[in-house]
Amino acid sequence: MTQITPEYYKVLEELQAIDFVIIELTLYLDTHPGDQDAIQQYNLCIQQRKKIKKEFEKQFGALTHFGYSYSQYPWDWKEAPWPWQV
Repeated sequence: MTQITPEYYKVLEELQAIDFVIIELTLYLDTHPGDQDAIQQYNLCIQQRKKIKKEFEKQFGALTHFGYSYSQYPWDWKEAPWPWQV
């Protein structure tokens, strides 16, 4: 198993935090679809999530597969740990 660095946990925690905010904003917008400020915040969070995900995958490998993440060479999906294993 690959050694897990403190940076791995830091970036993964950032990703989990932004995912939480996105889920909460989604639930809020389901009942307040006309809240323009919330929509802007949601869109900013989506941009931030994409940036964090890209940073994570650049440093540590794919978060998901089945076409949602690019692969490095050589194919490294089988390398542990996977995000749900930590």
